Amino acid sequence: MLLTHFSPKTSLSSFSPLRPLFASCTRPLKSRFCPTFLLNLQSCHLRRPSFACHVGTKSDVSMDSDVPSPEVAASVDSVTQDLQNQSLGMDGGDGKNSIRGKLKLEDLNWDHSFVRELPGDQRSDTIPRQVMHACYTEVSPSAEVENPQLVAWSESVAELLDLDPKEFERPDFPLIFSGASPLVGVRSYAQNYGGHQFGFWAGQLGDGRAITLGEILKSKSERWELQLKGAGKTPYSRFADGLAVLRSSIREFLCSEAIHNLGIPTTRALCLVTTGTYVTRDMFYDGNPKEEPGAIVCRVAQSFIRFGSYQLHASRGKEDLQIVRALADYAIRHHFPHIENMSKSDSLSFSTGNEEHSVVGLTSNKYAAWIVEVAERTASLVARWQGVGFTHGVLNTDNMSILGLTIDYGPFGFLDAFDPSYTPNTTDLPGRRYCFANQPDIGLWNIAQFASTLQAAELINDKEANYAMERYGNKFMDEYQATMTKKLGLPKYSKELISKLLNNMAVDKVDYTNFFRLLSNIKVDPSIPEDELLHPLKAVLLDIGKERKEAWINWVKSYVQELAAGGCSDEQRKASMDSVNPKYVLRNYLCQSAIDAAEQGDFSEVRRLLKLMERPYDDQPGMEKYAGLPPAWACRPGVCMLSCSS
Repeated sequence: MLLTHFSPKTSLSSFSPLRPLFASCTRPLKSRFCPTFLLNLQSCHLRRPSFACHVGTKSDVSMDSDVPSPEVAASVDSVTQDLQNQSLGMDGGDGKNSIRGKLKLEDLNWDHSFVRELPGDQRSDTIPRQVMHACYTEVSPSAEVENPQLVAWSESVAELLDLDPKEFERPDFPLIFSGASPLVGVRSYAQNYGGHQFGFWAGQLGDGRAITLGEILKSKSERWELQLKGAGKTPYSRFADGLAVLRSSIREFLCSEAIHNLGIPTTRALCLVTTGTYVTRDMFYDGNPKEEPGAIVCRVAQSFIRFGSYQLHASRGKEDLQIVRALADYAIRHHFPHIENMSKSDSLSFSTGNEEHSVVGLTSNKYAAWIVEVAERTASLVARWQGVGFTHGVLNTDNMSILGLTIDYGPFGFLDAFDPSYTPNTTDLPGRRYCFANQPDIGLWNIAQFASTLQAAELINDKEANYAMERYGNKFMDEYQATMTKKLGLPKYSKELISKLLNNMAVDKVDYTNFFRLLSNIKVDPSIPEDELLHPLKAVLLDIGKERKEAWINWVKSYVQELAAGGCSDEQRKASMDSVNPKYVLRNYLCQSAIDAAEQGDFSEVRRLLKLMERPYDDQPGMEKYAGLPPAWACRPGVCMLSCSS
């Protein structure tokens, strides 16, 4: 059975606030799976359909305006808060906080709920093949290792796992985390999943080089999966070798931690080791492969389940639809326990129109409540990416986490010169499907494919799927507007002011990170002469002519008027803005500098960047050069545009 696209009855237009800036630079997101509400690419705001919401009552709440009812937002958003409190908490199960201990590797409490509770492959070989009726294949790490070395490790992830820092000094540590020396208690496997790649169904994909060791259980509500990326072949490797090179591994290790420290949900990275062997890669796909140092990253997340984990089984016909249900039950049971335990007293229902019997209660269908939660977490994630100028690069459905985490760091990039059509992925040219400004629409498109999968398994109906779409749109716009309001230090959201700013930034190719950081230096002082208004921004407004200078002066005047209406002091506003506008982000050229040194055996720059990115919002004396504009050499091939080869 081939997955059909999901086309909700409610018409939703493209809502990327950046769309008007680059409407002509990219093709529409059309494919046989594309939902109809993504085909109108000219509108910059989501049209929010009317619906009524019932929260433990029979009275209707009108939703005819663009502003969501506080009752609606609070009711559904509470699901998100519950998830954070229950799934990410440090509760020991008895309501008391657990006491953090310092554990040795041998003391880790391994659990294997994924392989214990879900159907697995009957075979354990790594011969590339279609793995049927199974969520995973049990395989062991097999990367060739010769004198592996520990490159770097994350102190905060070690603390998260209660791991004693002294464990990283063990002589056998690199052997263990390269997979050469197995840990007692692990039961390793590769996950089976499919996905849409660049808008088209790709069939089975799976963990082609990532091998999960198992789950570390800390309490009834907290488990962490450890996964070795680049650890060798699996049945899902297809024609690849299952290995990873130092270049891509450094990027994944550093960005996982950098994104976390920016306050954005992400998979984490415990450590990075070299294998001591070489891997052949054709970095530019130009027929000139070369030998590169091999490496392995130990990734950490509460779960690595993706949208594609469900899609694959739904695509394989009626027999595998029960696996979709089993996998959904597993996810809700272990990662969304508040949904499993939701009672009728928590009644949350909604209406999608004026039809009879159109009111549906989320409490009567846990899968409907679940997809609403997934949609909201995804929308929040994308809005946060937009806030810091991060572009994922490969937002295929197999790279979408059900927990709303940033996952699978292949090609990625932070905006330097502001360009809404920026994509860090050479494979994404010239269509730029996954460019910066397209990300909100792509998140919605991917949610639509996920909804289609749950519909195929008869877990949700059309009305529930439509509601998840609506919640995605509402959540994204609410979070994006709140983020931009905070970034500018405004008393309230101003669509006109922000639209003009983004247009100015696009015209003059202004550095995204540095502009917002410097913007906090603007003073609300009517005595400042007009020709001095731009002085706080002179480091980023480079080589602008008279006409553009006037455009910027006019914008700053409007901006200052908005600030004056808020009544906040310059000092208070600066402190608030600096807390949400990072000074340091992991620019591609910084990664490349660390990679160049590491490939020569010098890992100091990797460690320095790791330390720097722990406090991206703080002024760090002596580190100012890492906040500077990219040097001229940073636009050489392989630095300003990264390929998928890794």
